[in-house]
Amino acid sequence: MTPVPNVAAGAPSRANGSRPAARSRTPKPLRTGQDHRKLGEILAERIENEIVSSGWRVGEVLGSEAELIERYGVSRAVFREAMRIVDHHGVAEMRRGPGGGLVVSHADLAAVVRAVVLQLEYKRIRPDQVHEARSAIELECVRLASERITPQGGQRLRDFLTVEEERIRTTRQAGRPRGDLPSHDFHILLAELTGNPAMQLFVQMVTRVLGDLAPRAHSLAEVASEVHHAHARIAEAVIAGDAETARRRMARHLGSVMEYLGSREPAGRRAPKRNARGRR
Repeated sequence: MTPVPNVAAGAPSRANGSRPAARSRTPKPLRTGQDHRKLGEILAERIENEIVSSGWRVGEVLGSEAELIERYGVSRAVFREAMRIVDHHGVAEMRRGPGGGLVVSHADLAAVVRAVVLQLEYKRIRPDQVHEARSAIELECVRLASERITPQGGQRLRDFLTVEEERIRTTRQAGRPRGDLPSHDFHILLAELTGNPAMQLFVQMVTRVLGDLAPRAHSLAEVASEVHHAHARIAEAVIAGDAETARRRMARHLGSVMEYLGSREPAGRRAPKRNARGRR
């Protein structure tokens, strides 16, 4: 089998879409060892690791199909299996035509969400159990946002709230994934205001997962005013730096939203529940 060089260890490539410079290091063969996975899975993981190690240069062309097959010393079938996995993970994609090849992509949150949703379904984890995890994350998030809020952050919250209600009313607008609801944007903004990018990623993921699991018949448009009012009260406490009040209002709001989204009965037979404001 043709030996395989380590892409991450070679000379850095240009990120402008041009092909990487030729690598001069001694190639390393692709071996399975004690790994009992298919070669395609092993190759996909190796390529992904090399992309991460080299700095995840979006737009970088790693090589044509023929070049990469030779570089990794695998069959066309194994290579294409690996490409399906890499593409599914949203790490890189094969582009055809002149100047094409394996191109590094932007990380795709939707691919992560889909994988998580499938795991939840497989393990029979209920939406209310996911909600418990969401609450733990978001209550800490709103505490941190309250403690770290800046005048600029406070203004961002005020500006956001001026247009939020109308955006929620058009919650089913085209162009957004089903689980990506405008009502989640407030929670993602709060996560961003913590200054912790990991917190922002976790909130994005868990809100999208819950949105994806929500009953398709529901629309938040009918309670846009209620949701907006709850968000405004949370923001008021965050801007004031009152972490305790912000946490209490967030907890009540999340509980109300979960009750609303968890109800699958027709509206005429739905038992009366708390509204989505989550008043103190």
